[in-house]
Amino acid sequence: MSHTGWLLFLAILPVVLILMYVYKKDKEKEPISLLIGFFALGIFSCFLVLNVSDILSLFMPFMDKELSNMTFNEVFLYAFICVALTEEVCKWVMVYFKGYNHKEFDELYDILVYSIFVSLGFAFFENILYVFNLGTISAAILRAVSAIPGHACDAVFMGYYLSLAKQCRILNKPNKEKEYIRMSIFIPTILHGIYDFCLMSGYMIFVIVFLVFVIWLYIMSIGKLNKLAKANRNINVHQQRPNPVPQQQLPQQPPVMYCSGCGLC
Repeated sequence: MSHTGWLLFLAILPVVLILMYVYKKDKEKEPISLLIGFFALGIFSCFLVLNVSDILSLFMPFMDKELSNMTFNEVFLYAFICVALTEEVCKWVMVYFKGYNHKEFDELYDILVYSIFVSLGFAFFENILYVFNLGTISAAILRAVSAIPGHACDAVFMGYYLSLAKQCRILNKPNKEKEYIRMSIFIPTILHGIYDFCLMSGYMIFVIVFLVFVIWLYIMSIGKLNKLAKANRNINVHQQRPNPVPQQQLPQQPPVMYCSGCGLC
């Protein structure tokens, strides 16, 4: 295989392996055409990010600097706002507006599948650009075990909290639903920001923090994915509110997979 062929293979392989793992966990498989659509939306979100970044650069001119020329505060803002928030919001838009109210979202695990397909559509396109720009096998391998799984981990948290939000809608808890929807943006952004800031800061202490953080992120993400897959059940997303009945006649609420206080258990 040629050097270019190896670069392409290593750029695509981690995306395929993660998608296969996530897809295999789904009890009732989602339509392939739907998943391809979400993957394509992830690629499209790359272009959306570029447009949003152009607008942000008008208000944050330091974005055009090299990282080595940025101050500590500028690196912080660049990592958390210009990169993490921009990318996660653009991916979230695709997941929420296409998937949250979709008729195929009839199991708890489904929205996590949508989130990962969108995120890895984004990561796929981004990785192709990075790998061929850097042009080395070592860079392709490094991104295969870091950047690509990192995007997938952020998507796990996005899908997890959107799944909790959907459960709250079914249980007629609109305030809690809104809270989890906000968390589905906020948590992935914070995780993404920490990841990028540790790499961009240039300080050795943050490299050490990065290594510990990545191990924790991978463990937590796999745990949440497996937890949601195990707790997966069919949900009636179009459930209507029942007519009021005496308290003693109320049916027992279906079990939910989160702590009513914090949602993290």
